Amino acid sequence: MESRHAALAERFRNDNTAGRLLLPNAWDAASARIFEEAGFAAVGTTSAGIAYAHGVRDAERLDRDTMVRAIARIASAVSCPVNADIEAGYGSTAADVGTTVEAVLDAGAAGINLEDNTHGRAATPLFAIDDQCVRIAAAREAAARRGIPVVINARTDTFLLSLGGDADDRLKITIERGLRYLRAGADLVFVPLVVSPAVVQPLADGLQGRLSLMALPGAPPAADLFAAGAARVSIGQLAMLGTLGALRQMAEELRQHGTWGAIERTFYGFGRAEGLFQEPPPSFRSVSANVSSSARVSRPNSGGG
Repeated sequence: MESRHAALAERFRNDNTAGRLLLPNAWDAASARIFEEAGFAAVGTTSAGIAYAHGVRDAERLDRDTMVRAIARIASAVSCPVNADIEAGYGSTAADVGTTVEAVLDAGAAGINLEDNTHGRAATPLFAIDDQCVRIAAAREAAARRGIPVVINARTDTFLLSLGGDADDRLKITIERGLRYLRAGADLVFVPLVVSPAVVQPLADGLQGRLSLMALPGAPPAADLFAAGAARVSIGQLAMLGTLGALRQMAEELRQHGTWGAIERTFYGFGRAEGLFQEPPPSFRSVSANVSSSARVSRPNSGGG
C-alpha cells in the first residue's frame, strides 16, 4: 500500500509543480467518483461540504476522527490522488498536526490543506507565524517518516479576515507569511478570497509562483487566474452548494406541483450510478481499520469563522 500511496503523492506533486492545476472538491464517495469520471487528474476534499453532510457547520466543528473517516471513504472510492482538507489540523500544537497528518496518510491522502486560522480559539485570529511554521514542519516530518512526498497547501486567511490597514498592507502580510510557510516545508500558499487578477499577479510574483486559489461565484475563469500567476485553483464547497441549490429546486417543484421535471433535467441514471462503484482496490480494503487505530485522539467540536 505504501508504495502505491507514495506513487500517487509523487504524481500529485508533479501535477502541482507543473502548474495550471484545476482541482475539484468532493464531499463524499459519489461526488469524488463523478469528478474522477469527468477526467480530473486529482480530487480534493472540502471540509465545509463534509461538515454540512454531517449536519454541522464548517471550521472544525466536525471532530478529527469523523473527518478522517470521510476522507478515507473518498480516497478509497477513486484511483487518482486525493488532497485532504484538514482545516487547522484539529489542535493548536505541532503534535496535534502530526497526529492528524498520520491519520490522513492512513486514509490515503496524497496532499493536505493546513490553515493558520485559529477559529476563535486563541487571542489572535491567526496563529503566530513562528508557531504556524512549526506546525507546517510537523506535517512535513510526519509525511517524511512514512516516505510519502505529500503536497502541503498552506492556507493563510489574511484576505479572508481582512487583516492589515489596507490592501497593500494585506498583500505584504500575506507574502511575508507565505514565504515563511514555504521555507517551513509547504509546497504552495493557499489564499482564499483572492480572485482578482490584479491582486493575483503581485501575490503570485511575491510567492515565487507557488500560489493556490479557490474559485468563487463571479470569479474569472480558471484560465485567467492561471494567466495571472496562480499555480492551482480549487473550488472548495462550491460544487456541493451548487448541488444543494439544484436539490432545493427539485424540492420546491415536488412540494408545490408534485412533478419531477427538475429531477429529470439532471438525472444521472440508475445504472450509471451503480457503475460508479466497484470493489475497492485490495490495498485500500484495510483503510478503515488503519484509520481507526491511528486517529484515536480527537478534539471536541468547536470553532467558527
